[in-house]
Amino acid sequence: MPQIEKDIEQINASLKEVGDQLKAHAERADKEIKAHAKLSEETRASVDKLLTSQGELQARLATAEQLLAKVQNGGGSAGAGPQSMGEQLTDSEDFKAFAANPRGTFRMGVQAAIGSGTGSGGDLILPDRVPGIVAPGLRRLTVRDLLNWGRTTSNSIEYARELVYTNNAAPVGENPTGGKPESNITFEADSAPIVTIAHWIHASKQVLADVPMLQSYVDGRLRHGLKLVEEAQLLKGSGVGLNLNGIYTQATAYANPGVTVQAETRIDRLRLALLQVELAEYWADGIVISPLDWAAIELTKTTDNAYLFANPRAQSLPGLWGRNVVPTQAMDADDFLVGAFGGGLAVQGWDREDVNVQVSLEDRDNFIKNMATIRCEERVGLTVYRPAAFVKGEFTGITTP
Repeated sequence: MPQIEKDIEQINASLKEVGDQLKAHAERADKEIKAHAKLSEETRASVDKLLTSQGELQARLATAEQLLAKVQNGGGSAGAGPQSMGEQLTDSEDFKAFAANPRGTFRMGVQAAIGSGTGSGGDLILPDRVPGIVAPGLRRLTVRDLLNWGRTTSNSIEYARELVYTNNAAPVGENPTGGKPESNITFEADSAPIVTIAHWIHASKQVLADVPMLQSYVDGRLRHGLKLVEEAQLLKGSGVGLNLNGIYTQATAYANPGVTVQAETRIDRLRLALLQVELAEYWADGIVISPLDWAAIELTKTTDNAYLFANPRAQSLPGLWGRNVVPTQAMDADDFLVGAFGGGLAVQGWDREDVNVQVSLEDRDNFIKNMATIRCEERVGLTVYRPAAFVKGEFTGITTP
């Protein structure tokens, strides 16, 4: 707990410093407007940067205070939990002031907290199975859930990609005449860009005073749409232009390691792909396929029309061979990807800027039309250190699950 309190103290100090700088820039902006009837580009850029920092610090402060309260309460009360993005926005004192007197642009960072409450990751937590009690529904896993994530303050990540690893380790005697065996690892230097994913919607000015509708815009539409594109980028981003270089794009092509399988099915091919990763000295912990292929696998039946391994009445996360399965529409039908997603040894995700929301009344003709522009965006990156830890392929030539 002392460390949490120190973090809160440090964040409050940083917020005060940013607030003082904003006041100084406000005075400077007032002088510039009186002198030149507009703000200089330098002042505008400085204010935007400070507002971004203020939003990120406010989000960190909210998370730290929630954690401190949970510790002090011995784990937190059953009714308490992290706020959704929309709740964080509409509960903000700064936003309430902006809604009461909407001038200029309002900006704040919102933190997508993970916890056991509603609007968070609570639906991933399974209770003990007691007769007569029905477990809650499970949220599907995403590609992001499979990865380790870190923070960055740069617009690109420089890293070393492993190309070839030759392991010649062997037992040796004392003072060997021929020397000890030499292994070899070759790398190539590469860099991954931090990509901005964003979109916006128009809303009437009146929506700013309608809290439920605003929460619906933020939580139900903008964030969901942003995460759909994020998943497609993490998986199959082309690496060209403004796109991430996706895991599937860099993965090794599937090739049967030499195991003969009679009447091969989709499940068989996935197992062989897992074996290919294992033979490359990695442990595959995840499988990504299309929902169409996963449905075909789940509908596998015996000759007397009994489901082979699925139970339609049970609630469980998708899985095969002890690995998590992510069915996602970001993967094309008949394509698959398996690999070592977790641990950060083969791949790493990077968050530069968490999902944040901006509301502006000064976009184009918003003022005369009584409209508001609500924008949602994030900045993320991806580095694949070991392409051999991932295998991609197709279910070509397979007619059965």
